[in-house]
Amino acid sequence: MNKPRVIQNYEKLSKEIQEQIKLIYPAGYIDYLIEFTNAKGELVSALPFETDEKIYMVRMSVRKAQELVDNDSDFDEDGVLLSSKREKYEDKYSEVDYLFEDDDD
Repeated sequence: MNKPRVIQNYEKLSKEIQEQIKLIYPAGYIDYLIEFTNAKGELVSALPFETDEKIYMVRMSVRKAQELVDNDSDFDEDGVLLSSKREKYEDKYSEVDYLFEDDDD
């Protein structure tokens, strides 16, 4: 099955998807940004995030990725997701299979 690919800005994602992204990238986003050429032939920087239904390419620059973490109270001063927030989101999304799948399959 081919999942639809969605290119979207972080701010336009639902709160739930934003929280799930934090679980997948608890140490921040910068090291996981990829570059690709969009349909207009422009080079775009984005953070990949895959759900059961879609593949999101969350558009952000390195600077934007740093700002998102710096300005988010869910992250500590070192840019790491606070353990209390991590536990809260793990409990909240415990039924969401794609967040906790083993890579060993």
